[in-house]
Amino acid sequence: MKQRFAWIVLVVLALGLCVPPVFAQATGSVKGVCKDADGNVISEGTVEWLSLETGRKYTLKLNKKGEYFSLGISPGKYKVTLFSPDGKDRFHFSGVNVSLDETTLDFDLKKETAAAAQGQGMSTEQVKAMEEQKAKAQKEQGTVKTLNERLSAAKAAADAGDFETAIKIMQEATAIDATRDLLFFKLGDYYRMSAPKQTDPAEKQKRFEAAATNYQKAIELRTANPDPKDPDANGKLAAYYNNLAEVYAKSNKIDDAVATYNKAAQLDPTHAGQYNFNIGAVLTNAGKVDDAIAAFDKVIAVDPSKADAYYWKGVNMIGKATLKGDKMVAPDGTAEAFNKYLELAPTGTYAQPAKDMLASIGAAVETGFSKKKAATTKK
Repeated sequence: MKQRFAWIVLVVLALGLCVPPVFAQATGSVKGVCKDADGNVISEGTVEWLSLETGRKYTLKLNKKGEYFSLGISPGKYKVTLFSPDGKDRFHFSGVNVSLDETTLDFDLKKETAAAAQGQGMSTEQVKAMEEQKAKAQKEQGTVKTLNERLSAAKAAADAGDFETAIKIMQEATAIDATRDLLFFKLGDYYRMSAPKQTDPAEKQKRFEAAATNYQKAIELRTANPDPKDPDANGKLAAYYNNLAEVYAKSNKIDDAVATYNKAAQLDPTHAGQYNFNIGAVLTNAGKVDDAIAAFDKVIAVDPSKADAYYWKGVNMIGKATLKGDKMVAPDGTAEAFNKYLELAPTGTYAQPAKDMLASIGAAVETGFSKKKAATTKK
């Protein structure tokens, strides 16, 4: 038994002698200093060492002196990239060899810019300007992408009736970039659309005021920075004025609303009829019948086929009717206005009210229009 135990011990010892000693892994170290095109140290960002053989990455953070350092880098060929904090490639070297010794690789962008200039037949200043322009364009692309995401998210929230979320998202967007008129326009829209949902009159008015402030900001920015390449620039600005005018109207600021709709009509004559119709509606609600009639006449002059303009003109004319005994006497042209509406929209929203108005002033409903249309249809 003792002899067997001794034999086992000898075997274990023999196996132990076969195990190779564990030495430190054969690796090298890397270090360097990073400076920008002006010769200043780059204190924020990372330097990535990517093995071209294994794909392994070593990401090293810069310190306040622009330095980086690391032990334990496996020997081989590497691509070494200086990244800005937002992940953009500021400069890189390819095929950098790492040995078991210490490898020093500095990033001197001033030197590299000069070398690039020489290779491209450009001055250092020209290359620097080109690089700055490129960086600016990349930043702009990133900003536009972010803002478009905000606009889409806000629209989705508003479409679902969640105006609070839409407002919050657009407030974030204007904080990211306060130079874009569209952001303030949409923020104004969501304040305007949320106001009628408020049960507290003070909060409702507060929302309208916020909407007006944002529309005014949008108008200010677009006016200060016109886009000569946009064929519909005036139309877009007119839309800003239109929505601002609506807020004024709902805030009972009648004169401001009319003046603002007029600005929209001046900017966008193609849609002047619609803006004048809006003016007519505001004046009708304010009880200013003569001015309302004049506004609807402008609509009819631009678009004689706009049925609703005739109806509301007639309504305002009824407002000027007088009583002679038991008979209501309306101004000349009242019956014609209602009958013209019925000609253009015989089954329209206001068809029955128009007939009732005609009856109230003792005027007949002209039926010849529908007969003519029927005859035309048979042909």
